Amino acid sequence: MIVWLLCVLGLVILLLAGDALVKGAVNLSLRVGIPALIVSLTIVAFGTSAPELLIAIAAVHEGAPGLALGNVVGSNTANILMVLGIPAILATLHTSDCDTRKSYFQMLAATALFIALAFCGSFTWVSALVLLAALAVMLWIATKDALAHRRETRVASEEAELEDLEGADPNMPWWKIWMFLLLGLIGLPLGADILVDNASHIARMYGVSDTVIGLTLVALGTSLPELATTVMAALRRQADVALGNVIGSNMFNLLAIIGVAALIGPIPVDPTFLRFDLWVMLGASLLLAPFVLLRWNISRIWGAVLTILYLAYVTIVII
Repeated sequence: MIVWLLCVLGLVILLLAGDALVKGAVNLSLRVGIPALIVSLTIVAFGTSAPELLIAIAAVHEGAPGLALGNVVGSNTANILMVLGIPAILATLHTSDCDTRKSYFQMLAATALFIALAFCGSFTWVSALVLLAALAVMLWIATKDALAHRRETRVASEEAELEDLEGADPNMPWWKIWMFLLLGLIGLPLGADILVDNASHIARMYGVSDTVIGLTLVALGTSLPELATTVMAALRRQADVALGNVIGSNMFNLLAIIGVAALIGPIPVDPTFLRFDLWVMLGASLLLAPFVLLRWNISRIWGAVLTILYLAYVTIVII
């Protein structure tokens, strides 16, 4: 029982520390003159993936690379099936109102690249450089598109961007900025260490692999922030936020998290990933096609279907 409570404690510390780091980094960046647009595309995106990143680094460092890979693959599957499914049950996601085709194709390209590298048998420093290069290209495209959109509309002022930027507070005092940064920088490695240690202990205790724990327990836990964001977006009828959040999170998981973690040490790919889990992740990504390309709404029925598929996947993995 204690190890389960410590797992929950580690996860809570991770999520709170990640939120604190985002707030501190956002406001520090704005104070030193970095535009809100660039902050939203880089610092916030990286900051919200910080828990997964620290888990991956800790897992590789402590000899449990299966936990790192399982967390990323499991999180991506959960992001589509659960994070979009549960909110759609509460309120239909009106995805017919938004155009996410370009970012969706980028996510599919990142998924295909990830699977291709996985078939090399291990993610090494060479794989890491390829993934990080792909991330740099996608960030450049996103920045270029955002700047072009601003020039075309001539409406998105710095003040408007500040209102939409997560954690931005123009009046935040310096002491609070440094406090958030300190809490984030201390809490993230602490939470990751607690979670990885106890998740590995649970795996040994129940005779399952680190990979299974990563695909289920850890992946589910690290998907909770995305779930909370998507539920609020669904209730506010902001389908573009919900869909964009999932697509962006999946791209960062594949390219940034494994890209950085593989620089720390090699991440061998368990054969079960090649036979099953990677294809489930790809299949879940392709399930989004009608909602993105044909502009179907994710209705309550579709939400139930996605959620049931996720529960079926978790059941198969555990059994």
